[in-house]
Amino acid sequence: MNHTIESISQELIQEQAFVSEVLHLKIGDCRLDLRSNAKELIDKLHHYFSGYNVISDNNSADINLIAIERNAPELDITFIDWQREPGKTGRKDEIFDLQDARLVRKARTGMVFLQSKETIIAAGPCIKNDNQVINFINSQYMAWLQRQGWIICHASGLVFEDKGIAIAAFSGGGKSTLMLEFMNDKSISYMTNDRLFIRPSKNDASNSGQINMAGIPKLPRINPGTITANPALHSLLSKDKLTTYLAMEKEKLWDIEEKYDVPIKEIYGNQRIQHSSPLEAFIVLNWQRNSNAPVSLTEVNLEERRDLLKAIMKSAGPFYQNKDWDFLKDKIKLDETPYLSMLSGTKIYEAHGGINFSELAELCKKTLM
Repeated sequence: MNHTIESISQELIQEQAFVSEVLHLKIGDCRLDLRSNAKELIDKLHHYFSGYNVISDNNSADINLIAIERNAPELDITFIDWQREPGKTGRKDEIFDLQDARLVRKARTGMVFLQSKETIIAAGPCIKNDNQVINFINSQYMAWLQRQGWIICHASGLVFEDKGIAIAAFSGGGKSTLMLEFMNDKSISYMTNDRLFIRPSKNDASNSGQINMAGIPKLPRINPGTITANPALHSLLSKDKLTTYLAMEKEKLWDIEEKYDVPIKEIYGNQRIQHSSPLEAFIVLNWQRNSNAPVSLTEVNLEERRDLLKAIMKSAGPFYQNKDWDFLKDKIKLDETPYLSMLSGTKIYEAHGGINFSELAELCKKTLM
């Protein structure tokens, strides 16, 4: 069968009518609009993004999206698996490439996403899987950033007095937990949890090598181990679950995968989210759960410690389209060169020893802030 953008769009949207409500979202210089046939979905997205710049004007958007609430689409298409990153198991994304477009299906939920230069559609049980719609919105913004020259990093980000601190970690290293430990300090703002973008400053008239960092409008998604370790987050669990998890051994608690969103605005206050800032330093967590050694923070030369790049670099993923609107191919090896070049003038610190979030947070404040 000769599938086209038009034929697939019709299959996904069917004859669904859009509701009058529209999500208008402005992040930095980018405008995104999302239309849907489901008011409940629009309301949920408004609530989720309420800590960011949700606007009500009708100016033209840079990115227009459609989200269709329906049963999981059953398409006459043979999808192929998108290879997951090292350390990740199980099927997640499946793809099918058309002329100038790509279909992505989520193996677990059956949600289907159509991605092209002009047509961007999410279809399936969107309300039940609103987190996948949120991720799809963010994937469009992330691709927009990269087309503006930003480089993607696998890192959390926070801001103290206009100083941006990025936190990367090897798998399960605790970058989200450390970032939220920092957030207990009211002078620190949240930027991003898992996707951070860096680019040379356009206002760097002195050619000093200043790098800026930017985040995405994605709330932290954390496991019970992070919640129990931080009293500010205890309200995210029911009393029964909190009691159960507090009684568990830390080693067992560490391995529980049960995700909770952290509503930054509700827990930490209205003015605790910042979109971008100059990058002051990059911290790479290379500590060990079974170590009794004291926490330490050492400045390193990234050119000499390229092993740490594995914690910083990140694939742009199956939704990414470059400036020529070509899609990223699967199994492409990440290029270290742009990271080394862009971070050559940035202070890089390695945290090692045993894991202790409060001690490392205080050590970082003394060293970096």
